[in-house]
Amino acid sequence: MTFTTSGSRSAGRLALAVLFWLAVWQVASLAIAQDLLLVSPLEVIATLAAQLGTAPFWSAVGYSFLRIVAGFLLALLAAVLLAAAAGASQVVRTLLAPLVLTIRSVPVVSFIILVLIWASSGSLSIVISFLIALPVIYTNVLEGIDQRDGKLLEMAHVFRVPLLRRWRAIDVPAVMPYLQSGSRTAIGLAWKSGIAAEVIGLPQGSIGEQLYQSKIFLSTAELFSWTLVIVLLAFTFEKLFLTALRRTALALGGT
Repeated sequence: MTFTTSGSRSAGRLALAVLFWLAVWQVASLAIAQDLLLVSPLEVIATLAAQLGTAPFWSAVGYSFLRIVAGFLLALLAAVLLAAAAGASQVVRTLLAPLVLTIRSVPVVSFIILVLIWASSGSLSIVISFLIALPVIYTNVLEGIDQRDGKLLEMAHVFRVPLLRRWRAIDVPAVMPYLQSGSRTAIGLAWKSGIAAEVIGLPQGSIGEQLYQSKIFLSTAELFSWTLVIVLLAFTFEKLFLTALRRTALALGGT
């Protein structure tokens, strides 16, 4: 009961904050009085409502959603496996360190241009989302592995606890908070970089192409409506993924 009440209060405060900034947006739009510079939120909602009934809208949403989510999930799998290997072997950790640092430091636009040279624009958002999310998740998972309780690990070794039982009782609870934190950050970065890649590469039928078309035709309302769609997609996926991750942790014996 207390948890439900606390959750309701938090949702209520969030809703009030959103309404406050929508009001600020509306006032600013009225003050500027130039839709080309700043369209009102009411106009954006009306534009979005009109788009919802069209097939190209849902086609673009599905195109970008599937590719960006695929890139993130591939990065998640690769990062967890690499972090586990690095946690078990100092040699692997040393070999991976410069690679992860390079991926994390190279500008996104450099990766986008390279991928466009090497592959078609259709796979661009998958590759870019993968590359941007990988080092974030890897670093967080590796930190969680390093933060495991040494005394518990030693006790498990002394009493010859089976690997699967040790994994569920020690490893998962230690790593899961870091995985959740890293995933939350990586999801946002994957969406930002994935859409940016589509705007540059212009794969046909993508959200990025729609954003570029909005810019070409100076349709500020469509630009804002597609931006709102991106925010909602990223927010919804983040909530669904983190909920699934928590349930998986509970099923595996985590916290």
